Amino acid sequence: MSQSRLIEIETGILSKNDRYAAANRTALADRGILAVNLVSSPGSGKTTLLCRTIEMLGNQPLAVIEGDQQTANDADRIRATGARAIQVNTGKGCHLDAHMVGHAMEHLDLAPASMLFIENVGNLVCPASFDLGEEAKIAILSVTEGEDKPLKYPDMFTAAKIALLNKIDLAPHCDVDLDLYEANLRRVNPTIEIIRTSARTGEGIEAWLGWLRDRLDARSRTKAAE
Repeated sequence: MSQSRLIEIETGILSKNDRYAAANRTALADRGILAVNLVSSPGSGKTTLLCRTIEMLGNQPLAVIEGDQQTANDADRIRATGARAIQVNTGKGCHLDAHMVGHAMEHLDLAPASMLFIENVGNLVCPASFDLGEEAKIAILSVTEGEDKPLKYPDMFTAAKIALLNKIDLAPHCDVDLDLYEANLRRVNPTIEIIRTSARTGEGIEAWLGWLRDRLDARSRTKAAE
C-alpha cells in the first residue's frame, strides 16, 4: 500500500473518531461532568493510583471506564473501592476510541457534576492520537521506566496536560534522577504540569486531587454561567 493511501486511511479514521469525540464532549459539558483520560505504558501503576484516588475523593460522584485488551481484572479492582466501573475490552486493539467511550457512557448513567475517569489501554503510542472527548490526557510515568521515556514517546507527553511521576517511593532503590525526568518532560512539552506521586505512601495525592477538584469547579462555573 502506498504511503499516500495509508495517510488517507489514517486521516479518515481520525476524522470519524473526532466526530464521536465532539459528541462525547458535548454530552459531558451539558451535565457538567469532568472526564480525564489516564494514559501510560503497562505497569506504571495507574490502576493502583486510580484506586487510591477514588478512596481519597470520598463522596465525590464518579465512574470509571476501564480499557484493556483482555480480562476484567482492573474493573473488578475499581469496583472493590465502591465505584461504578464498566470494562471495555479492545481485543487486538491498542487503544480506546471515542465511539467505545460514548457507548460505555450510555451504560454508566453519569450523575451531573461528577468525575469520569477513563483508564486507557497500557500503550504510549496509539492513545496519543485519539481524542475521546476528555478534558485532559493524564500521562502516568513510573520512576522505574527510565528518564528518557518522554523523549522516546514525545507524542503522548506532548498531548498530555499533566504528568504524574509515579512510584516515587521506589526512587531511592532505582538509582534514578527525578529532576531529569521532569527536565525531559518539559523538553517535549514546556507547559506540562508535573506532580510526583506514590499510591503506596500517599505522597502527591492531595496535589493531584486538588488539580481534579479545580477542573471540576471550573466546569461547574462554566455550566452555571450558561
